[in-house]
Amino acid sequence: MSQLDLEDINDDLDEDAQKDRYLTFHLGKESYGIEIQYVTEIIVMQEITKVPDLPESIIGVVNLRGNVISVMDMRKRFHLESREIDDRTCIIVVNIEDIAVGLLVDTVNEVLNIPEEQVDPPPKTHSGVKSNYIMGMGKVEDQVKILLNIEKILQEEELEQIQKID
Repeated sequence: MSQLDLEDINDDLDEDAQKDRYLTFHLGKESYGIEIQYVTEIIVMQEITKVPDLPESIIGVVNLRGNVISVMDMRKRFHLESREIDDRTCIIVVNIEDIAVGLLVDTVNEVLNIPEEQVDPPPKTHSGVKSNYIMGMGKVEDQVKILLNIEKILQEEELEQIQKID
């Protein structure tokens, strides 16, 4: 077997290991999940530098080991009431179309395995969150996790503006 074949097999194994796995977090009283394959790291809150002329939900940038990463306030994105940043506030760094973006959330919970058969389609509307952001409703014991389509969180024009910063 060549080196390339081994890499392909390893990639397939990594993908299978990540299938149906979601990093869960809270915004207010709601619990959300994003596919773990998009998450690169979780960082504690740090100083966010404001940048003029960005979309409303992009609140600025952070310096992460020499890389400038745009930060999206998920509360603003979902038109939720703002909240004081505290010691539980985190930034989830995700990779969307090869662009690193930080998602500011109230708290990070855990990584859960939510098989496809436990995911229902999204409702028509949900507390101001446009349903195209929602890929499904994950049922975990007696709770529901709102599973987000991370690739649709950022709109195309926002991605273009973020690319200009990076």
